[in-house]
Amino acid sequence: MRNFTGQVVFLILFAGLTILSPLGARAVRDSDNTGGPVRQEELVIYGLRGPSGVGMIRLFEEPPVLPNTAVTVEALAQANLMAAKFIAGEAKIGILPPDTAAKIAASGGTNIQAAAVTGMGMLSLLSADSAVQRIEDLKGRSVEVAGQGATPDYVFRRILLSKGLKPDTDVIFGYSLAYPEIAQALIAGRLSLAMLPEPFATMARAGNPGLQPVSNIQDEWAGATGTGNFPMTVLVVDSEWARTHRPALITVLENLKASIEWVVSNPAEAGALVEKHDLGLRAPVVAAAVPRSNYAYIPAVEARPALESLYRAFLEFAPQSIGGALPLDSFYWK
Repeated sequence: MRNFTGQVVFLILFAGLTILSPLGARAVRDSDNTGGPVRQEELVIYGLRGPSGVGMIRLFEEPPVLPNTAVTVEALAQANLMAAKFIAGEAKIGILPPDTAAKIAASGGTNIQAAAVTGMGMLSLLSADSAVQRIEDLKGRSVEVAGQGATPDYVFRRILLSKGLKPDTDVIFGYSLAYPEIAQALIAGRLSLAMLPEPFATMARAGNPGLQPVSNIQDEWAGATGTGNFPMTVLVVDSEWARTHRPALITVLENLKASIEWVVSNPAEAGALVEKHDLGLRAPVVAAAVPRSNYAYIPAVEARPALESLYRAFLEFAPQSIGGALPLDSFYWK
């Protein structure tokens, strides 16, 4: 997720130079009972390995059933790989971070829409220093932040400013470690302050009971912005595919909503499926983290105020990371 804007630019250039087969949804030929050809499509629903894929785990276990369509669900390792598939026209439906979705939509070369939010804020500021009890206590300290140029980075910056603290001056940001490495460093005592998402915050606290959360980041965001929680992941669709396959999209969304609700109600069973489908997380970790993870299904049109509140933070600190302006009305599928 680091330096993602540069990666997107590279991928856009790469997509322009490479001819790729659109595997996200393609027509295949089969035969009916009379031996004549029957047109059938293949649809790949793309998720992400790690916490972003947890909410949709029931779809991995039981893909949606669509008429004349073979549906598979595939997890990609990183968001930049997902972005590449949308830019190249391969992906028709998949999970992305909100800023990445807005950046691709603003590029003009790929028409995508946000269909639903699938996860809300699940960040924790963890401290091994008993002297740090409030956000204001961070002055003069360094904090390791998960994801330079991503949602945790700019959410934290907005919160600090609301407390009268200047990011990079009053509070120094570190970006040298990935999520799992931050958790391990906290456990080993090599870090005393870090901002990271679930389930890695739960992993760190399980390994080092001396770690304590500093305030509640989601509540601090609400206080800093006057809005509710912030989105972490969105389900994105190719606009043309959504227009020509509306009933299929509605079925997928219904299945996704049911999956998220099932995960929230059944964290242990969800953990077992996450490990079974190799999403990169152990079952006990998922089971412990789900109650703190804010998985939710919110149609994009309903989540628009929360998304725009987050996008304003990106515009404040790095406007080009979402294309320099708030997404247009057409970005929100309805």
